[in-house]
Amino acid sequence: MVVGAALTAALALGALPGIAGSAGPAPASVIDPTTFQSVHVPASSATEKTVAPLDGAFRAAGWIDSSTLLTEPGKEPKRVIPHRPHVAVPAAHGGSAQKPPRYELSGYATFYGHGTTAMRLPRGTTIIVCGAGGCLERVIGDYGPAANAGLGRIIDLYTPDFFDICGCPSWEGTTWVTVSVY
Repeated sequence: MVVGAALTAALALGALPGIAGSAGPAPASVIDPTTFQSVHVPASSATEKTVAPLDGAFRAAGWIDSSTLLTEPGKEPKRVIPHRPHVAVPAAHGGSAQKPPRYELSGYATFYGHGTTAMRLPRGTTIIVCGAGGCLERVIGDYGPAANAGLGRIIDLYTPDFFDICGCPSWEGTTWVTVSVY
């Protein structure tokens, strides 16, 4: 073990000066400028080539040059100026495309400020609510009314909708409505 360490140290000392670069720099060599010669490359020399004219024997029978007039015999076509067509528009008629409701309910409506229309129907059901002030089409978005349903309350309306249908002053709390379910 000691012998191996001593041998390694001796080899390292012997090799270290060469690896560390103990030799001095080599002197710069001087190149004589007369040893360079100029070389002429024939591919880069400018030579002009001339292109011979085309052989007339291979020319087509209907060849065109700068003096050829390009026209076709015939008359100028008759110009027709189109007129706007006369269209008869059918008269407007009144009608309704509303399908009949599945059923109708009548009862009291109340209001609440939740922003939706609440009724004991599945959400997404389309209804038309009519009262003394007019009618509105709405989509059910909540379940209700939960309070006092036994007193004939069938629908809870968003507050602005309630007063549009009711046509009553703001101190009224209920109004009689007819609800058409679609």
